[in-house]
Amino acid sequence: MAIDLKLKAIKTLSGKVVLKSGLHIGAGNTEMHIGGMDNPVVKHPHSNDPYIPGSSLKGKIRSLLELKCGLVPYAGGSVVTNKTLDHQEVKNNKDLSGDCMAILKLFGSSGAEADVSGNIGPTRLLFSDCYLDNEWKKMAGERRYLLTEEKSENSINRISGTATSPRFTERVPEGTIFSFCVTCRILKDGDEKIFEKFVLDGLKLLEHDALGGSGSRGYGRVKFTELSLDGQAWQETFDKHVVF
Repeated sequence: MAIDLKLKAIKTLSGKVVLKSGLHIGAGNTEMHIGGMDNPVVKHPHSNDPYIPGSSLKGKIRSLLELKCGLVPYAGGSVVTNKTLDHQEVKNNKDLSGDCMAILKLFGSSGAEADVSGNIGPTRLLFSDCYLDNEWKKMAGERRYLLTEEKSENSINRISGTATSPRFTERVPEGTIFSFCVTCRILKDGDEKIFEKFVLDGLKLLEHDALGGSGSRGYGRVKFTELSLDGQAWQETFDKHVVF
């Protein structure tokens, strides 16, 4: 039987990401330099401007959705894959299996796990890297804003009450604005519906959680603004959306 899989449309969701607190997404440097930063943020190699990798957005939103849908225990703490669908409890629960299938369609699965049935197909969501918003960057330049800041942290000795093990973390300051864009390939009937529901849920969950490192210490709070879907205003729909 032929697999029903055809590109029918591409949905584009765009807007802005506003930092409500300092953001740290590490550059992964393995070298230590005398007088250098312990934990630098990722920066564009040409402009040296900080940015938000699309992979960071995708990974955090996916993990929040998997947690919200109750799929984490059935994936053994790892990312949800095609194998999660084979778990007996997932098979026997319509809600779990439906949510698992939707997440796999939108975010993809391991390339090593072939989907010969065509029920899932290729990844639908494509996250772009989020670069500094042009208008905000121009304003920041005119006002001589710093694009990153050094945040000093340390541990407190519970007996002496003194600070120990000082370290310095680089952050993108609160108030910085990035451009945001994610596209969705509509390949089968029903794709558009799961796109709108799960992306709405995912973005809302991220606003209530944190992006990047040290979220439990106040880093990485974000807000999505000026959202539009295929050029049509979508912010009101997003603002009114309730996850739980």
